[in-house]
Amino acid sequence: MLRCVDVHKAYRLGGGEVPALRGVDLEIREPGFYAIMGASGSGKSTLLHLLATLDAPDQGEIWLGERPLHAMGEREATEFRRRGLGIIFQQFNLIPTLTAMENVELPGLLAGEPQIALRRRATELLERLGLAGRGGHRPDALSGGEQQRVAVARALLFSPPLLLADEPTGNLDSASSEKLWSLLGEIASERGMLVLMVTHEPAAAVHCRRVFVLQDGRVKAQMDTEGLDAAGMAARYQQSVHQA
Repeated sequence: MLRCVDVHKAYRLGGGEVPALRGVDLEIREPGFYAIMGASGSGKSTLLHLLATLDAPDQGEIWLGERPLHAMGEREATEFRRRGLGIIFQQFNLIPTLTAMENVELPGLLAGEPQIALRRRATELLERLGLAGRGGHRPDALSGGEQQRVAVARALLFSPPLLLADEPTGNLDSASSEKLWSLLGEIASERGMLVLMVTHEPAAAVHCRRVFVLQDGRVKAQMDTEGLDAAGMAARYQQSVHQA
């Protein structure tokens, strides 16, 4: 479903170049919940931006199915981000003056979708995410976990094949975090979609099917999580980053 081939990206800083990605090779063949894990500066955010077509690689290829994300022009990338991709951020990024229902519907309204169809789809999503009866509330009347679930519903409005989650539980307590990680796994399974989460937390990564460890701009290791708890995941991660 997703393939990165020798992906490089560098940024100019102070008259020189700072490499962020140094030849990332990554392949995911089946739908499910996966994680990219790495320390600060490992290249996680840069890779996420490339997968989201918010930036383009200097070298290499990124494929989502048969779609060459690396070769998209601005117009095609904009349409892909609108309908082919969902993104969940650490900050919930909800419009404070809109209700939960209106926040979920907003991408569809901007795309010119019929209001009736949008309301039906948004209602179904909010109900699936445990927010039935909360659609009329504005963000300040919702808990952090509820706000993040509204953001998830918004990201799923067009049923995209790829859902990217950037440290999605960074502003949540542990109980809400556990619920969200479980929810993302359920969504991937139910919808047959690829959910890819960027994280530095072993407790988050252990909920995923496989973890890709990024270090110094390269995929250093990949690990299946079956049989691991958070402590086991942390130990396996430390082992992977320290081996030669």
